Amino acid sequence: MQPSAPPQIPANELRPGRHWYATAAAIAFVLIGLGVFVGVYRFTNVIDAVDTNHQFANGDTVVLRLEPESEKAIWIKDRGPSAAQECSITGPGDPGLTDAGIDVFLTRDASWNPLYAIDVSRAGDYEVTCSSQGASRYAIGDSGGMVGLVGGLILAVALAVLGIGICAVIVLVTAVRRRGHRKRLLAERHGSGGGHPVHPGPVPADGERRPALRKG
Repeated sequence: MQPSAPPQIPANELRPGRHWYATAAAIAFVLIGLGVFVGVYRFTNVIDAVDTNHQFANGDTVVLRLEPESEKAIWIKDRGPSAAQECSITGPGDPGLTDAGIDVFLTRDASWNPLYAIDVSRAGDYEVTCSSQGASRYAIGDSGGMVGLVGGLILAVALAVLGIGICAVIVLVTAVRRRGHRKRLLAERHGSGGGHPVHPGPVPADGERRPALRKG
């Protein structure tokens, strides 16, 4: 006599519900997509970070239209910042030039380093002039270069890893809890042993049941 198949529990009766798998996938999709967006956004910004098409030399004056929230900087070509290089800015309010920090912007034939960050408090037109002891080329660009790109890529990777990690944890926890719930339901409905019910012995001819003999 072949053993009967184990009883089945409908999947929709198990808890947590299977919708948690979809939730995990949605979280992973959103965070990975956000990571890709951040990476592409930072990469696109770095490509156009410095306006190398409008360079100026020592003694030249360039006019810039700036807003208070503008994050612009003066970049110098093929030379690191030093005390021998000076720039000035004039315009409405009290504009100033501050330390731009360490960064780099690379083109096919040159490298650029930030010389000064531009700080303005009012919208308007500003004049910038630079000079140095040797021949130099300057350009106006954004404050972020390769350092900003690296930071953006790290954030993009971190978001993708976080999304995959959260998805894996939710899927694992859901699967383990559903399996435990299935075992509890089987125990409640069919007995923990899962065996067949014990049938009473044959009824004697006189109609009275006799106690079953125990085997020694």
